[in-house]
Amino acid sequence: MSHKRVAILISGGGSNMVSLVDSMTGDHPARPCLVLSNDPQAGGLKKAAARGIPTAVVDHRPFAGDRAAFEAELLKPLLAAEPDIVCLAGFMRVLTADFVSRFQGRMLNIHPSLLPKYKGLHTHARALEAGDKEHGCTVHEVTAALDDGPILGQARVPVEPGDTPETLAARVLEWEHKLYPAVLRRFALGNTEPVLLP
Repeated sequence: MSHKRVAILISGGGSNMVSLVDSMTGDHPARPCLVLSNDPQAGGLKKAAARGIPTAVVDHRPFAGDRAAFEAELLKPLLAAEPDIVCLAGFMRVLTADFVSRFQGRMLNIHPSLLPKYKGLHTHARALEAGDKEHGCTVHEVTAALDDGPILGQARVPVEPGDTPETLAARVLEWEHKLYPAVLRRFALGNTEPVLLP
């Protein structure tokens, strides 16, 4: 069978990227073809290289204020890798509608909240401030609107007494590492039915 090609975009340590890559073995319908970062220092680049995955970097800093020029550069290694699916895994640059529309229907993102709650940043602190009893993470298709788009999976995590944004984030991250691979496997088979965990 011919495997779907998956490119993964990261900005940091790449823990979600690692969980995705390590899941793409055996009878998995997809294989990683590229790990791409906007930060030359991103720890995930070394982890990807150690796993034999091609890596590329397009530093966003020289393009300050010119998002179109940054995205034009970002597209070069991405299109060269010919991905079937693009996964954002802790990629911290907001992408324009123009960029996103190129990969419409085949670009996924993971977000640390139960969308549509808490789009954007500081999701764990916001869930605690709101007194939420549960929190979690969501994998969704990427559309032009931030943290929007069809939901492909969610994992629910109870909020515990005494939780801080840090303890809650750590608990949610464990579920991110289970949810994202589960969604990717299903998505690569053409199934967009949401995965609900636990």
